[in-house]
Amino acid sequence: MRTRPLKVALLGCGVVGSEVARIMTTHADDLTARIGAPVELAGVAVRRPSKVREGIDPSLITTDATALVKRGDIDVVVEVIGGIEPARTLITTAFEHGASVVSANKALLAQDGAALHAAAGRHGRDLYYEAAVAGAIPLIRPLRESLAGDKINRVMGIVNGTTNFILDKMDSTGAGYQEALDEATALGYAEADPTADVEGFDAAAKAAILAGIAFHTRVRLDDVYREGMTEVTAADFASAKGMGCTIKLLAICERAADGRSVTARVHPAMIPLSHPLASVREAYNAVFVESEASGRLMFYGPGAGGAPTASAVLGDLVAVCRNKLAGVTGPGESAYSRLPVSSMGEVVTRYHISLDVADKPGVLAQCATVFAEHGVSIDTVRQTGKGGEASLVVVTHRATDAALSGTVEALRQLDTVHGVASIMRVEGE
Repeated sequence: MRTRPLKVALLGCGVVGSEVARIMTTHADDLTARIGAPVELAGVAVRRPSKVREGIDPSLITTDATALVKRGDIDVVVEVIGGIEPARTLITTAFEHGASVVSANKALLAQDGAALHAAAGRHGRDLYYEAAVAGAIPLIRPLRESLAGDKINRVMGIVNGTTNFILDKMDSTGAGYQEALDEATALGYAEADPTADVEGFDAAAKAAILAGIAFHTRVRLDDVYREGMTEVTAADFASAKGMGCTIKLLAICERAADGRSVTARVHPAMIPLSHPLASVREAYNAVFVESEASGRLMFYGPGAGGAPTASAVLGDLVAVCRNKLAGVTGPGESAYSRLPVSSMGEVVTRYHISLDVADKPGVLAQCATVFAEHGVSIDTVRQTGKGGEASLVVVTHRATDAALSGTVEALRQLDTVHGVASIMRVEGE
């Protein structure tokens, strides 16, 4: 066993970074045995050096992250500061000065993953990022290693714990969106500004990463269709229950039926209670993978939090250190397929549409004609109401988003349609 330690620089010492440092210290002997050499925390870059950080030698603290990654004796840089800059520059600088990188930075990887992989390749370094998607759940490595010999057709999952907590509370207690959000904030699941979570930005970044790995093609954040969940109501949940469904904010990445393109999208959707994702409660994450040879696989666990995310970071750290000792690098970017990313208008799925209509004869026939004229087949329809107003709920067979959009626009032009109460996709058949 090598006795000279592998030196690790830690960029960021917040909720995740502090847990990484703690585990490196408390599990030092086990990590040494698993890697084949000791690992040493050689420096910790922070913005507020005066803050007390229990268990970390104050002499390791620095505000000069650039100098830390340029030292030349650093073997691995662990980046958990997040954001685009200075993280991007620090990572590329680390590669240039001989260090491999472990990152949890989903936003950066979704935006500039190809450039970062190229930089790592030029300098013969590793870039690992298991913690960037779904926290502690092993997902990146199974997709790019365990399933490397298979053909993945679909990845669908709950990849944001905050939104799942909110929707779960709305479903189980009948709470409205704001009430459920307030509870999530009080419990620490939601940030003071929850926009990144509830508007789907966080999940979209993760979807871009998952799609790129699953389909061996480059998918950037801008390629991902994104729709938040702030408009989901208690009435939507009532409709879902009437269909034997619940509502989840899903990240969906799929290969087209002809195999010539892919799509990546994030939006609320109704899913049958019989689907495994329907039973994912509280702030947990779960991802459902469908492939040709292995069939259906599900990965489940805590998707966020200091200790779970640090677990994924440490798993990558062990792998990268082993590669360093062996003089090799692990898998890099696999984008040989170069498949185009289709627009949301080309996506085919089922839809649940709730219309406010006049309660008089012929309304259903008028609406059905509009659906037929736009090539959208109706699966089920339900009409209720009294006193001159009615609710018409239509569930379609599979149709393109473009066809459905045209249908809804035409429905709005009917004098007997007073409004579109909600439109929601139905997934997980």
